[in-house]
Amino acid sequence: MEFSELIRRVARRTLSIEEAALAGLQSSIDDDFVKGVKAIYDSQGRLIVTGIGKTAIVAKKIVATLNSTGTPAIFLHAADAIHGDIGMILPDDIVLCLSKSGETAEIRVLSSLVRQFGNPLIAMVGRGDCTLAKQADYTFLTPVDREADPNNLAPTTSTTVQMALGDAMATALLALRGFSSKDFAQFHPGGSLGKRLYLRVDDLAGHHECPRVSADATLREVIIEMTAKRLGATGVVSKDDDRLLGIITDGDLRRMLTNRTKVDHLKAADIMTAEPRTVLQGTLAVKALEAMRTNSISQLPVCGPTGRYIGMIHLHDLIREGLI
Repeated sequence: MEFSELIRRVARRTLSIEEAALAGLQSSIDDDFVKGVKAIYDSQGRLIVTGIGKTAIVAKKIVATLNSTGTPAIFLHAADAIHGDIGMILPDDIVLCLSKSGETAEIRVLSSLVRQFGNPLIAMVGRGDCTLAKQADYTFLTPVDREADPNNLAPTTSTTVQMALGDAMATALLALRGFSSKDFAQFHPGGSLGKRLYLRVDDLAGHHECPRVSADATLREVIIEMTAKRLGATGVVSKDDDRLLGIITDGDLRRMLTNRTKVDHLKAADIMTAEPRTVLQGTLAVKALEAMRTNSISQLPVCGPTGRYIGMIHLHDLIREGLI
């Protein structure tokens, strides 16, 4: 069998097995799942998420998702827990324990200790008749018929459904908390996701000097202003109230020089594009990006509600901030 055929066959078989397991996971959204999620929502403490082996890696991902969406969570490795780290569990905390079999030695010891501590215990487990499920207050079932690897050994399908059910739990909690895009931005201030939710055009325009000329500025004055401010454009404004009258870009200058033989007498008002596309002060930067893409432009003047010219943003600003 050729390599390409083998790769395609095995990869498609893997996806087919995992797809079927995810479809079957719908039945796990039962009364126990609802009660367990509600218990987490009502808790005054944190959610301690634990596992061992590959489930420990999934547990870390679930913790990261929960923390980023408003539910305080901490990862605790099951092996470390039974060797002293269980002391990190506080009286108001809830423990979520991930395991495929529910019978691993460390998991059995840990679940027994949690019961002794009196903390609520949630089992995310493949079988409802295992030791972990019997110890738990709530059971989140993640059954799988087989792992996706050819030998039915490597944790593949089982970890996929655990991660998916963790996402279902996190998004249900997000909905209960009324967690908004503004909340999300507060939890992600440094990343591109957060920037898409909080970065505004005012923030970008403030990085530059504001290129501007009056309507009666000479061609020389226009070129000097555009060269000095280095944004490839300048706003043309009224002298009395700084209202934006138009915009002149590098492209406007090139077209003007191509179409005219005499240019010494030209003023900014003769060259500018009147009533240009603008973006309102306070608009999210991602909205400005959409406008640039839609209209195939590289600059956008930023204006206040009355049309007062505030500044200019460039496509390079959005690239620099990671919005593209």
